[in-house]
Amino acid sequence: MLSSDTSGIPSRTQVLVIGGGPAGSYTASALARDGVDVVLLDMSKFPRYHIGESLLPSVRHFLRFIDAEAKVAGHGFAKKPGSAIKFNQYMREGYTDFVALGSSNSSWNVVRSEFDNLLLEHAAESGAQVFTQTKVESLEFLPSRTAASSSPSQPPPFSSTSAIWGRGVPRNRSDSSPSQPDGADSDAAEEMGRPVKASYVGSDGRKGDIQFDYVVDASGRNGLLSTKYLHNRKYNQSLKNVAVWGYWRGTGMYGKGTPRENAPFFEALSDESGWAWFIPLHNGLTSVGVVMEQKQLGIRSRAVSSATTEPFVPSTSSFTPSSTNQARQHATLADKYLTYLHLAPGVQSLIGDEAVLESVTDENGEAPAARSASDFSYSADSYAGEGWRVAGDAGAFIDPFFSSGVHLAMTGAISAAATIAASVRGDCEERQAAMYHNKRVAISYTRFLVVVLSAYKQIRAQTDNVLVDIDEDNFDKAFEFFRPVIQGGADMGKKLSEDEVQLALDFCVNLFSPTTPEQHEAVRRRITESHWVPDEHDEYDECHSSSVSNPVTSNDEATRGCPSSRRVTRLLDVKSPIMDPAALAKLLKSRLGLFRRTNSSGSIESVASSCSSPPPSPVQTVFSFMSGASSSSLGETTSASAEDEDDEVRMVLDKVNARRVIHAEFSGGANSLEQEAVCGMVIRLERGRLGLDRTDS
Repeated sequence: MLSSDTSGIPSRTQVLVIGGGPAGSYTASALARDGVDVVLLDMSKFPRYHIGESLLPSVRHFLRFIDAEAKVAGHGFAKKPGSAIKFNQYMREGYTDFVALGSSNSSWNVVRSEFDNLLLEHAAESGAQVFTQTKVESLEFLPSRTAASSSPSQPPPFSSTSAIWGRGVPRNRSDSSPSQPDGADSDAAEEMGRPVKASYVGSDGRKGDIQFDYVVDASGRNGLLSTKYLHNRKYNQSLKNVAVWGYWRGTGMYGKGTPRENAPFFEALSDESGWAWFIPLHNGLTSVGVVMEQKQLGIRSRAVSSATTEPFVPSTSSFTPSSTNQARQHATLADKYLTYLHLAPGVQSLIGDEAVLESVTDENGEAPAARSASDFSYSADSYAGEGWRVAGDAGAFIDPFFSSGVHLAMTGAISAAATIAASVRGDCEERQAAMYHNKRVAISYTRFLVVVLSAYKQIRAQTDNVLVDIDEDNFDKAFEFFRPVIQGGADMGKKLSEDEVQLALDFCVNLFSPTTPEQHEAVRRRITESHWVPDEHDEYDECHSSSVSNPVTSNDEATRGCPSSRRVTRLLDVKSPIMDPAALAKLLKSRLGLFRRTNSSGSIESVASSCSSPPPSPVQTVFSFMSGASSSSLGETTSASAEDEDDEVRMVLDKVNARRVIHAEFSGGANSLEQEAVCGMVIRLERGRLGLDRTDS
């Protein structure tokens, strides 16, 4: 049960969770289901309004671990089969098909007030004590010298942890734990000391204190720890945007009558200043918004105010020009919002002529026709320390273009819960558990940051200097399997360069190219049925020396010596290792005989780049096939030209290859955390044994 009665808040708990959004409620559920005494405090009245309605498929896996998937699936939220993305006003949109990876891979568009309330109630049902309309105002800390002198894995003296997690469990196993990397915490985190008590105030003005062993800050953008104590929030210079949005009733529908029906639609603005979204909801409304670079929005806002409104002139001849300026009525936010939508003709078309802009009332009784919020992306240099964790928007936020918000919130939440459990159970020292959480959050954030920046590179049609927004160490950890691929044969040095980041963005652009199950099947058939056309320079043909390595990345041992059908399967499998784009081009040319033509003299010539040249830029080819006819289904003959077919094959394989970059994050959800080692450890996702396991690697 949710309660706003602060008199029921205990004076002590094992884990205090601040914030009842997805990060906070998920953390509370995971810990409470593991037998932990959890108290969650949130300042809002639930259900409470929130933006961010589109979810990734990975959310299913996270929900499954806390037994909440069936609740969400049965609530009636709008099914999300995929996402349509239009980068160019002169070409068709691309489409990312979630269902192509499995029928259970679809997601939802949710009304966040209902979704967040459902998760918060689930936390209460799981055993957490949940109190709403209760604001945490401040924290108290042990002096840093006291924290430094005590065992890093020991909770404060008043801890009641052992009573719940089992008596006599060893809490310090430094002899068997991974070594502590350098620079585990920022200086501010080291000096802050260990938090031990929180002061709160209820909606009735009643104040109180609660002591705890551990605290998880999931307070959203307020970010109590980051903004009030650590002062370590860093804003991304490339993503300083503002969002303006509203809700429409009676709109059209994307992909009606097709497998894409009711998918959300995203579109780059025609002036390259940002993008727009069109997200259908289950309550009959459609969320429609515009995200625009802050400076551009300011310029347009002023232009709208002066161009679309007339000065109010009273019926008196004594009214002077100066007083006319003072009486000028500025355009409302809704007026400006409607004007911004002209920059997204695809979204306007989906809205249609009959739709009505409808006000949505929030928990405070406010019902504006349009809403606005800063959409600045930010991160921090530390998300954990002794006795504390930060999860969700309290620590980091990324532009919502890729709908990664709830995914990242749940990633941070399960990491916070698992590392706290690991510290108490003795899986590792508290300092090492905190380091895991620091790195886990930073790695996931960096992966999605690079993907979002790649989208903006398309939207803005220019090369921005984005190196300033990417931490080199986090890039290395997030893309350790990817960096050799984008470097190719060139030695770019150990230090991360702007050129390398731009190559990564170019590679990730392929994530947004359009494919469907039918296209995948058509490409599979074409590659399987294609004959190999070896030539004297074909170093990879099986007729030549078997000692030559396969163009597939060196760790892809399973494809060596395999039948062609198995090779095709691996080529189209997002779980296979990433391939060097140049090697992929070689494979298409030398192994499969694709991109070949017969000239007028009857001899075979290649229209692909030579083996020594890199493939065309993903930015140039990502939508190239869309200007031609559609692809064939299995057993049919395509009406497109051979060149269009080649573009389609390349586009499908490029997208599959790029999707491997974040496949585990995107589709695996919580399960991928059991496989990807961070600081020599992986999360142990077992109810009753939540924690961290060491790896041999």
